[in-house]
Amino acid sequence: MKQLKHYLPHFFLLLYLVEFAVLAINPFDRAVWFAENLPIIIPVVILIFTYNKFRFSNLSYFLITLFFLFHTYGGHYTFELAPFKFGNKLLSGLNMDFLFPDGRNNFDRLGHFLVGILAFPIAELFLRKQWVKNRATAIFLGILAMGFWGALYEVIEMYYAVFEGGDAGAAFLGSQGDIWDAQKDMYLDILGAASVFIICGYWLKKES
Repeated sequence: MKQLKHYLPHFFLLLYLVEFAVLAINPFDRAVWFAENLPIIIPVVILIFTYNKFRFSNLSYFLITLFFLFHTYGGHYTFELAPFKFGNKLLSGLNMDFLFPDGRNNFDRLGHFLVGILAFPIAELFLRKQWVKNRATAIFLGILAMGFWGALYEVIEMYYAVFEGGDAGAAFLGSQGDIWDAQKDMYLDILGAASVFIICGYWLKKES
């Protein structure tokens, strides 16, 4: 069991690489695929090269992998066109039409909520590196970091849409006609960050 726990991050990496390789074949739009996957490839490479210096908890690696798998799937189809019929039906049942309106592909909205779960490994890093003294501060900084990243990503989307233009720019922006899309996305980034600590905050520790 101990060996299994030790090699779990390797399994997560293999799972991501298999999905990445399969979904790199004939994506819906190669330019959008590249733009969507670049923000994922960079942290994957960083995590690989820093693994021996700093090993996150298996829970953090699970949360990271969950988001990476989701995002890579969306990058293949573009988030707006990703097959998500069953998921849309479930989200419409939450009676949160302002965030998950019926008739819209809400795959991207769920993706922004899942962005927030990365607040957990960020808080773990701050806590275990002793950059902060207590768990509450680490949690606050984790949520703050994801809020900042959510806002920055919306700016990146804007610039890409302006400079790329055309269908690729619109697909990357993914607003689907909602004038409040950016604000709702940022809200879901923060909501996801807060939620991950409500669910998993007990396991945030100073030692792995």
